[in-house]
Amino acid sequence: MRSARLTVQANGITQAVRVAGPPDGVPVLLVHGNVSSSAFWEPLLARLPDTLRVVAPDLRGYGETDTAPVDATRGLDDFADDVAALLDVPGLFPPGARPVVAGHSLGGGVAMRLLVGHPERVAGLLLEAPVSPYGFGGTRDLDGNPTTPDFAGTGAGGANPDFVARLAAGDRSADGPTSPRAVLRAAYVADPASLGEHEDLLLDSMLTTATGDDNYPGTAVASAHWPRTAAGPRGVLNALAPAHFRLADELVAVPVKPPVTWVRGDADVIVSDTSLFDLAYLGQLGVVPGWPGPQECPPQPMVGQTRAVLDRYAAAGGTYREVVLPGCGHSPHLERPAEFVAELLALAGENATG
Repeated sequence: MRSARLTVQANGITQAVRVAGPPDGVPVLLVHGNVSSSAFWEPLLARLPDTLRVVAPDLRGYGETDTAPVDATRGLDDFADDVAALLDVPGLFPPGARPVVAGHSLGGGVAMRLLVGHPERVAGLLLEAPVSPYGFGGTRDLDGNPTTPDFAGTGAGGANPDFVARLAAGDRSADGPTSPRAVLRAAYVADPASLGEHEDLLLDSMLTTATGDDNYPGTAVASAHWPRTAAGPRGVLNALAPAHFRLADELVAVPVKPPVTWVRGDADVIVSDTSLFDLAYLGQLGVVPGWPGPQECPPQPMVGQTRAVLDRYAAAGGTYREVVLPGCGHSPHLERPAEFVAELLALAGENATG
């Protein structure tokens, strides 16, 4: 597959969209994750058959889409509304299309939000290393109960300021663990060799991230609880925080339940029950001082939460599969593309070729 770049007006902003395949092909919508863009899907597109119609937008504040603000108090709804508006843009999909929606990381949360808001428009859901249905950080158990009343330790206050500064400066070096290239190699994949010839393309994609209070990482507010920060009302990391993004009950209750495939690597260090991006787990490791201990602030069981919610989804009449890839990190579509393609095509009703 070869992609083309389009710009369209949808949901009041200019959105850049990567498209591939014939307009009347089997519809597939790809939603990228945080600190990336639709370019993260380019290595995958080369493996997909041309019987698909693939649409992959740049979310607001990423790639070439407008740097529109993110209202964190709406959770991921700003992103989901942008993506939903694309479903009816003439020329992207056939009229009334019900695509299979694949979402990576943050994009998995957007895909879940899209299903909750528009269940009749989703033919299947592929969740790739998705954020928990209870948000990122700040919860203690499989039911998503908070560690503190304000979900302390979540949101923009947990961002590494040097990493944010290097993103803003367009740093392409591998100098130090907080350079975007070093983060790409160490956190986005388990084996940096899997990036191969695409490493610079993926780094370019990361560096399109709009930084600031309205985008990445957003605003933080003070908390009376360890680690003295909580999610503010603006920006991406706050939109992922459980104070604003919690859709487990809504997901289970959707009246139309398409099949769900959950693909994850067992060596993921971002979305994990021992996430290196969860301040509670970093506190347990001694990296963040003052951790109050496992009774007050246990690490978030992210994987366990997703499984528990999908079990409820299945009990309510839906179906799901959990696919665990040994030795794979946060980006199965980059690290284990053959297995990822097979799962995507199975949802799309296509033969597993490519």
